[in-house]
Amino acid sequence: MKKIAIALMCTIFAVGAAMAQKQFTFGPKIGVDYTHYWGEDAYHGGQLNYQAGLFMEYRFTNKFSVAPEVVFAAQGGKFEYDNGRGSVYKETDNVNYINVPVMLKFYVVPELSIDFGPQVGFNIYSKNTQELKIGGEGGKKTYDMKNGTKSVDFGLGLGLTYNITNDVFVQGRYTMGMTEVFKKELGVLNGKAKNGNAQIAIGYRF
Repeated sequence: MKKIAIALMCTIFAVGAAMAQKQFTFGPKIGVDYTHYWGEDAYHGGQLNYQAGLFMEYRFTNKFSVAPEVVFAAQGGKFEYDNGRGSVYKETDNVNYINVPVMLKFYVVPELSIDFGPQVGFNIYSKNTQELKIGGEGGKKTYDMKNGTKSVDFGLGLGLTYNITNDVFVQGRYTMGMTEVFKKELGVLNGKAKNGNAQIAIGYRF
């Protein structure tokens, strides 16, 4: 009986020690993004946007962990074009997603990790705003693009996480979209464009 009690106490202490190592953490994150398009038909130009959501992280070892996230991300691009008839328009695309990246993290040192992994995004809102800058007549017009944009977006992310403290961290990441944003029937403007997103975020671990 004494041996069983000792074994039970050792087991309890071992479980407590494992939990104290914070193998599993979660919390909120929020950040600023610079979003743009890239690809064959992409017009140059981007815009500042934002993201906010939740993350989880599970540490397999001192060096490796996996960190899935669920974040709302405002994305899109901003550009100008000439219609060939003396009018210049400024256009802004707002294509917003619920993004689910799953990052594999390699800790170079305890404070710094290299993060890489896939991301799937679900399009929840898409609109295009046109504003006449030179020539012609008319003001600002907004168009719904939900039927012209694809509902799912795939990408790959690469970045760094720096742990300021055990609980607070900052991240820098670039996510390159692998899927064309727009359906072919939308037209040639940005027809083969893909998402690009450079982001800086801060998070808190519980």
